[in-house]
Amino acid sequence: MKAILLCDFGSTFTKVTAVDPEKEELIGTAAAFTTVESDINDGFKLALERLQAQVNELEIVEIKACSSAAGGLRMAVSGLVPELTAEAARTAALGAGAKVIRVYDHEMTDEDREELEAMKPDIFLLTGGTDGGNSACILENAEVLAESSITAPILVAGNRSAGRKIKNILSAAGKEFTLCPNVMPRLDELNIKPVQDLIREIFLREIVKAKGLSSVSSMISDIVMPTPAAVLAAVKLLSQGTAGEEGIGDLIAVDPGGATTDVYSISDGAPRDMTTVLKGLPEPREKRTVEGDIGMRYSLGGILEAAGCDKVAERAGLSEDEVLSLSEEFIKHKDKLPDNDKLQRLDDALASWAVEIAVTRHCGRVEEVYTPVGLTYAQYGKDLRGVEQMVVTGGALVRSPHTAEIVRHAQWTPSLPTSLRPERFHILVDRQYILSAMGVLAQSRPELALKIMKKELSHE
Repeated sequence: MKAILLCDFGSTFTKVTAVDPEKEELIGTAAAFTTVESDINDGFKLALERLQAQVNELEIVEIKACSSAAGGLRMAVSGLVPELTAEAARTAALGAGAKVIRVYDHEMTDEDREELEAMKPDIFLLTGGTDGGNSACILENAEVLAESSITAPILVAGNRSAGRKIKNILSAAGKEFTLCPNVMPRLDELNIKPVQDLIREIFLREIVKAKGLSSVSSMISDIVMPTPAAVLAAVKLLSQGTAGEEGIGDLIAVDPGGATTDVYSISDGAPRDMTTVLKGLPEPREKRTVEGDIGMRYSLGGILEAAGCDKVAERAGLSEDEVLSLSEEFIKHKDKLPDNDKLQRLDDALASWAVEIAVTRHCGRVEEVYTPVGLTYAQYGKDLRGVEQMVVTGGALVRSPHTAEIVRHAQWTPSLPTSLRPERFHILVDRQYILSAMGVLAQSRPELALKIMKKELSHE
């Protein structure tokens, strides 16, 4: 049986998916713990062995992959105003599949430089000012980067009027850099695709090598993108469809992983009535946010902190002492799965809070504003109340026998009336862990990837 093999080197698990291109169907999937601390080949080979044990006479004709192993694509960004260029830079980086480890606004300090040197990002995105606007901040930050010891490639995507001076500053310091179009050329305009394309290009050229993934290059023909970018590509395809295959419409996707919880939305999210005015930056139709403090294993403590240990205990039906002791078991053994009732209840409660917090942060909010002409509303971010499709993936949701109950915590509630979370939705579950694989497949065979997703995503 001929097969295309699609691999995902995740922060916790390495997953492999086999697809039959002739029958246009899924053959099988398998996973193994990611062995990035020893030899990443080991986890990959074990996952492949598990897959081949399920399928007889598998003839692999093509292998492609994505990766978020060893922390994924780690980026730091800088901009002028937190709500404007700095947020535009962050949006661009997240949409490209990066994990944003630090956002600097205004002029960077010596302490910021020292912090940046210690963090050692994979890429630095330097922005600031609209075209023809403020250039003092981005020039000052270019000087800070020039004086720093960081060796990461620098992408410059700020005020184009400062381009020549920035080029001279970074060239004199021997830094690797690329001048890009401004991510926010005007106050009401985002232009993030050019810089996202360059981020992906750098990932393919440099980051794969740095993460040790070049050791599997003899078996894999191409590592095409970071895993989060693959998931975004998959849900975008699922939503919008192709010329020959219809999509399912606007959707939200949520993925509580071991280290982070990612949320994706494919929707304009525009105000729904004439009394509401959109404030802040315009939102991209295809949006990704990452909650780096919320994860099911590596960042489990972040869930306890954000939700409150008492609230987690209440949902789990456990005492606070039990929550703390059982959480330690998950933290010490990152690959441990719930194998008794109490662990399952804790895992479900943690997942429900991860979903609720992450989706709330992703969605917009509305505020009442009193004006001389009467009451109006200010909308910040996307209005996703009308989105009716919720796609869920990630081990904690896929394994749980209570997936629908967990995911319902993403829904709008009267207790938080200003949140623009969806009011009602159908749930589609990625039981086979295929979303990242379909995002990779979509780069060359989008219609095949779409047909498989529509067939394999299960309704709850």
